[in-house]
Amino acid sequence: MQVLIVDDEPLAREELQYLLTQNQQVTQIFEADSIESALQQLMGHHIDLVFLDIQLGDENGFTLAKQLKAIAAQPRIIFATAYDQYALDAFNANALDYILKPFEQARVDEAVQKGLQNRPVSAPQQTYNPRLAVTIDDKTQVINKADIITVSVDQGVLTLRTASGDYQSRQTLSHLRQQLDPQKFMQVHRSYLVNLDQVDQTEPSFNHTYQLTMRNGDKIPVGRAFVAAMKAALGM
Repeated sequence: MQVLIVDDEPLAREELQYLLTQNQQVTQIFEADSIESALQQLMGHHIDLVFLDIQLGDENGFTLAKQLKAIAAQPRIIFATAYDQYALDAFNANALDYILKPFEQARVDEAVQKGLQNRPVSAPQQTYNPRLAVTIDDKTQVINKADIITVSVDQGVLTLRTASGDYQSRQTLSHLRQQLDPQKFMQVHRSYLVNLDQVDQTEPSFNHTYQLTMRNGDKIPVGRAFVAAMKAALGM
């Protein structure tokens, strides 16, 4: 079982890492001290179990718990914190367990065992058709997904931008997103999806947001809620 520890306190990470190394079911341990570094670890490794602190400096562990729901191979969460008043919120966030600092070997082992018992059955890897059929008025346009630069929605009209032109449809953004490989396409704003292979530059914007420059020169805003996932996907 591969485990990720997310805690902004080095001593807490060291203590939990030591206890986890005493458990023979744990094969590899990764560490992160922030939501951004946690997402980078999750993008780069298959993680089965996340030991997640709630207070992460200026960040909140529940924010990461929500973002984990978008990961295809969703790891199970064990909240590992000094605060007992968040237990109800933790289980509402679909946590598998809730352990308190200072950690005890028996309690950590119990949490790992719960993780083993609740590991999801591996599903066959989903494959995505390289082409997309978009209904435009009474016609069907076939588009190569690799040619899509961005997808945007404005006043209920969906626009797929490609190098050869724009195509509009009445599909919803959420419906289209389900047809795209999440390793190649990412939602970066409530109104935008981007082809990650078409991103040329990133630059900070106001209020802790970002702006992407696509290879065709288009400027795409990155919503604040999507910044950490965007950075992880682009290896930032």
